Amino acid sequence: MIGKIIAVSDLSVKILLNNPSEIKIQDILYANHNDHIYKFEVVEINGNICKTIVFDNVIYLKKGIPIFKSEDKLAIEYSDQILGKVFDPYGNVISNDTLKSVKKKNVYERNVSLEELDIQSGLLLTGIKVIDFFAPIQKGSKLGLLGGAGVGKTVLIKELMNNVFKKFKSNSIFIGIGERSREGKELYDEIVKSNLIDKISMVFGQMGDNATSRSKAIYSGLTLAEYLRDEKNQDVLLFVDNIYRYVQALSEISAELGRSPIENGYPTTMISDVSKVEERINSTREGSITSFQAIYIPADDYTDESVQTILSHLDGQIVLDRSIAEKGIYPAIDVFKTTSALVDPDIIGKRHFDLIEKSLKFLTRYTELEEIIVVLGIEELSEEDRQIFYRSRKLRNYFSQPLFVSEQYTGIPGQLVDINDVLDDVENILNGTYDDVDESKFLYIGSYGRK
Repeated sequence: MIGKIIAVSDLSVKILLNNPSEIKIQDILYANHNDHIYKFEVVEINGNICKTIVFDNVIYLKKGIPIFKSEDKLAIEYSDQILGKVFDPYGNVISNDTLKSVKKKNVYERNVSLEELDIQSGLLLTGIKVIDFFAPIQKGSKLGLLGGAGVGKTVLIKELMNNVFKKFKSNSIFIGIGERSREGKELYDEIVKSNLIDKISMVFGQMGDNATSRSKAIYSGLTLAEYLRDEKNQDVLLFVDNIYRYVQALSEISAELGRSPIENGYPTTMISDVSKVEERINSTREGSITSFQAIYIPADDYTDESVQTILSHLDGQIVLDRSIAEKGIYPAIDVFKTTSALVDPDIIGKRHFDLIEKSLKFLTRYTELEEIIVVLGIEELSEEDRQIFYRSRKLRNYFSQPLFVSEQYTGIPGQLVDINDVLDDVENILNGTYDDVDESKFLYIGSYGRK
């Protein structure tokens, strides 16, 4: 016995220690009461009193209950057995699987050193035309994935998993933080139906879980991703849905511990807490972790402190738009709001950079012309504007794509498209080489030039 409980609240237990020198931050303590094991993590030590956050609940706990120290740290499986499994934030398997532990690893242990870091790790080509063209991804980069319900976010996530496995034989990690358990189950079922489950490992800290669970999901998921990167030398895709809920969980814990918040109730340690997570997402010489992080925007306020803190770590964003989905164009990516730090002639080459600029110029003018045509009709347009209008429609259709994970619904075989073919096709559309081809011929194809 290392102490006893002196105070209990919804999320925190205060303990009087017999010997404070035996206890450190992040140690796991436990109580055995009413035939139930209650676990706590030490977050604050002040003299001979420590504050802990509870893993599960505090039902039936009271003052005077003896507390013991666990020899274990917060850890998760660190072996090939992680694939095909769904874990809770504490490393327990919650899917209908058995797991004979080979090796466990402390979820806080790994930090990439400067010597290991590889910032010249090259592009991660997904085979998805609109992403590889407008928002090229570097291995080890971090991208925001923004989009509401029903715009194809889950389909895009599954397609990225599928394509990266096909191109690189690399696996994926999905971390659910504070999302609805129903949505998590739907995603799991869809991944099983798409035959992707053996290529992925998942961690869920559900909306109904307490703040401790939701705050630890990210660390457990990162440890799984690090296993694939460091031990299997893979280029891993990491999906986080939703990274804002991690900050929200930290706010709840901070308030429970009585710490003074900054504006909007966020903890004073928010910047360092987010940095600890984001700095573990990187490339090394052996492999990389490339993340797609869904971000909830509270009250649609992009100036919110937590949103700005998260965005400061991102290398770009992919935005899905409902108005594009309503036109039947998938992936429904808004190319005007989608950005990437790699859109630089010194990185992607002058030809690619110039084609992006010209494409955006055409599509911007197309949006203006649509409004003019509604009022005056297409006959009133100049010859140059008519060319822009028709070529832009072909370009818009061209960036739709048959997806592998949608084959069973569309009947159209999925396509992986090489970026060089995309550049050739876009150049030919913009230059008028395909002016005599009907725009419908560009809808849901791979590469037009290689048909």
